[in-house]
Amino acid sequence: MVINTNTSALNAASQLDKNSANLSSSLARLSSGSQITSPSDDPAGLAVSMKLNAQVARTGAAMNNVSNAISFNQTQDGYLQQVNSALSRMSELAVASQDVTKTTADRALYQQEYSTLGSYVNNVSTQSFNGVSLFNGNTLSVTTDGEGGTFSNVGVNLSNTTYTTATGDDISSVSGAQSAVKDTESAISQLASDRASIGANEETLGYYNNQLSSLSNNLQAATSQITDVDVATESTNYAKQNILVQSSTAMLAQANSMPQSLLRLLS
Repeated sequence: MVINTNTSALNAASQLDKNSANLSSSLARLSSGSQITSPSDDPAGLAVSMKLNAQVARTGAAMNNVSNAISFNQTQDGYLQQVNSALSRMSELAVASQDVTKTTADRALYQQEYSTLGSYVNNVSTQSFNGVSLFNGNTLSVTTDGEGGTFSNVGVNLSNTTYTTATGDDISSVSGAQSAVKDTESAISQLASDRASIGANEETLGYYNNQLSSLSNNLQAATSQITDVDVATESTNYAKQNILVQSSTAMLAQANSMPQSLLRLLS
């Protein structure tokens, strides 16, 4: 037994430092909810989780893009429902104006209503969604994933000749009314085709939205497996480390008291 070097105390102190560090790490994981509180805990896992988190963020942005595009199409269809009502009424007026019992004054009244409805349709063609034209006919490229994939959102053009010819007709005469009937029928047929395109856009974008939602959930679940702490397991580990720290402290105290027994040999 020696006095200058207390090997037992040194070993106990080393073990205490180790156990204390483990206890601090366990406490940090429990308090943060993450099992990676510093890069040294899991360097590879940290790198993977960072890439997954970035992909989750990109996927979220793509979901917003798709949701906004769906709203864009829904707004378009909302307007076109009203345009359909207007064109149907214009077609009705064009037929009514051909009534042989109607006077020129009567037809002038029909024309006044017809012209007003035509102006409404023309005005709808200028509407926009957050500054983006709803009815200029442009096909929009909607970002549908975090890697830059796009969907071609087919546009609707309310300014094409099929519509403008119908809205510009004059039904104040029988011959004009006859032409207007054909023109409004063509416009209604075009409108049906345009609404079908919008419906296809909405349907496809809905699929993309569901796909992105599923992808986001799966990516977050994968990230959770890497970074989130298992509270039950870590609580058990914390209790273990706490006991070891207390045990190491007690043993260090015992080891420090051992040299005192040498005094008895000198007394």
